[in-house]
Amino acid sequence: MTDKHHHYQVQVVWTGNQGTGTASYRGYSRAHAIKATGKPEIEGSSDPAFRGDPARWNPEELLVASLSACHKLWYLGLCAEAGVNVLAYEDNAQGSMIEQAGGAGQFTSVVLRPRVTLAAGSDLDKARMLQATAHEKCFIARSMNFPVSHEPELLLEAHL
Repeated sequence: MTDKHHHYQVQVVWTGNQGTGTASYRGYSRAHAIKATGKPEIEGSSDPAFRGDPARWNPEELLVASLSACHKLWYLGLCAEAGVNVLAYEDNAQGSMIEQAGGAGQFTSVVLRPRVTLAAGSDLDKARMLQATAHEKCFIARSMNFPVSHEPELLLEAHL
């Protein structure tokens, strides 16, 4: 099979000029809009620790969300192909970042904690193995230079 190349285009527009641009560090908003053709805008800002608007998504949250969504999409697809019926999926993902004295920093880890409800009678061993496979295949996790781990909780549907 030949490698396939995929390309993604987004536009990030700074919307935080409050009249004087970046004339002073405290004189501008970190607000921006993330746009892509045919999709709703995402209102972004920086983390509140960096003078951002807490009501808007920050890049750090979007990175953690991207890792979580990528893992989920792989897992659901693998389960569908393997005959494992997923009824519900939620992930309480958490990322850790260190800020260095000079202001630079980087993520040190992300932990995905998917809580998955499977149809009664599902093969839990297969479902667990597919979590590991999804982790190995996730495009975004494979692109990171920090550890991305997963701690799945697999539940069987209860018949009442």
